[in-house]
Amino acid sequence: MMNSEFILELISVFHTGPVEPGSCLQKLVGNVPTGVILKDVSLEIHGGELMAILGSKGSGKRALLEVISRRAQGPTRGQILLNHVPMSLRLFQDSCGYVTYKTQLLEGLTAKHTLEYAAKLSLSSKIGSSVRCGRVRQVLADLALTQVANRPVEQLTPSEYRRLVIGVQLIKDPLVVLLDEPAWGLDPLNTYFVISILSNHAKKYNRIIIITMEKPRSDILPFLDRVTYLCLGDVVYTGSTRHMIDYFRSIGFPCPELENPLMYYLCLSTVDRRSRERFIDSNNQIAALVEKFKVEGGPYRKYSGPPPDVDLSEHKVPLSAYGRPGILSTMLALLGRGYTMMFPCSYVGIEHLFFRIFLLPAFFFLLWNFYWQLELFQRSFQSRGGLLFNCLAGTAFLATAATSKTFAQHRTRYYHEAREGLYRGPLFIMTYNIFTLPLSYISVMLASAVVYFGLSVGDAEAVGTDWLGWAVFGSVLWAVWAFIEQQTIALMMIIKSSYTAGAISIALTTFYLLVASASLRSLVHLPDWLYYVGHVTVLRWSNGKTKKPASPQGEKNS
Repeated sequence: MMNSEFILELISVFHTGPVEPGSCLQKLVGNVPTGVILKDVSLEIHGGELMAILGSKGSGKRALLEVISRRAQGPTRGQILLNHVPMSLRLFQDSCGYVTYKTQLLEGLTAKHTLEYAAKLSLSSKIGSSVRCGRVRQVLADLALTQVANRPVEQLTPSEYRRLVIGVQLIKDPLVVLLDEPAWGLDPLNTYFVISILSNHAKKYNRIIIITMEKPRSDILPFLDRVTYLCLGDVVYTGSTRHMIDYFRSIGFPCPELENPLMYYLCLSTVDRRSRERFIDSNNQIAALVEKFKVEGGPYRKYSGPPPDVDLSEHKVPLSAYGRPGILSTMLALLGRGYTMMFPCSYVGIEHLFFRIFLLPAFFFLLWNFYWQLELFQRSFQSRGGLLFNCLAGTAFLATAATSKTFAQHRTRYYHEAREGLYRGPLFIMTYNIFTLPLSYISVMLASAVVYFGLSVGDAEAVGTDWLGWAVFGSVLWAVWAFIEQQTIALMMIIKSSYTAGAISIALTTFYLLVASASLRSLVHLPDWLYYVGHVTVLRWSNGKTKKPASPQGEKNS
């Protein structure tokens, strides 16, 4: 058996996709400008190797990762083989990992908790909890995160945060790991540190790692086993870094002394746009380099180098080969992660706890301070009807505010994990409701107790003992909260900005309050359709039963 038993091959890959972001209208009608992004890309990489895909902005680096991961939009031609098996979306999700350019982790969790729940969501329950715990400890050690394992995510440095994002993918022991700009925004020392960790992981576990970089430094050259230069979708060079300098020297482009070879040949593979003449000259030169490599680059592309120093007796079967956890295990992991985020071990945890449990009781306490002199009969501008309206309106508006604040993180994380195939939207929504509805019920019942018993909203002769009335009053308010919460969640699932979704939800809630209010429903000339619209809102039924006036004459007689 070969020492390098894993191999990823791309054979004559062409890809056509959007060349501009496009407006919302263009995306809706499918009129986004498209073009050929990748042109006849062929490369290979073996287990234990780290490959860097280099190129300027717009060269096709990210598109190549999207094509390999089967996430690319648009038609793709050619072959992508993992161990001589055609790469499919399911195969990539099961056996590979993808660290995107921007990945957001859940604040309120520690680094250790983040990896533990990532393991529960991606590793089968067949391997046992002891293996999962051992894997978490191993990844923390490999990424030099052991010292900050109990530190909240929001308190990590940029380098630690980036390494933790990488660890979330490494936790499932993927055969292939794709990383889009893993060192973006890091200083040179931390860039060197991250690349060295990735190189060590590839060789230690015999895995394939592919990274993209826009400005590589010379100090990372020893860690790169292979390099691929792209320019406008064409391959200028792909092969061993040890033979890269020899190849370019053989075709008449030796690297000057004291120059960074990676940046020198990257500049050679970049179109010069400073003037029209330079653009034409550099474009012709790159076209010649592309054709030259197609003719003479075969031996360099196929060269695999000496066998890597990898002990295949360990980790021969990747943990990802044991499959994914079941639906029940996934639900329990999501629930546990949600409740762990509320632990008051950080500012974010305290904030989430306040918004979910204590926000509404605090508002009702303010109402109690304002209405504490309220009597059974109205003798001032303070009225029991106004109190009940404020209870309904406050519950509705605060439900929107709390949901907009707390749901945004879960939604963003869902988008990342759904693309990895960990779970789907219905399971996410159902689990989130199981998590949040009991918390909202506790919050609403605490708040309703402040008003119901503190201001004698119920039976005046049974103050403090009318438990049934309090239960009904609290349940009505909870129905309002749950309705507005689901409305806000639905809006946030289709609108990217949580503030925009919250504003729209508040506008709809205001409309519900107006339609359901007794003053509006008492209008004689109210259009029939507006009257009946009120019947589909929960605020209409929580506000009591009111009949539509039959006629002006009937109103006078009454």
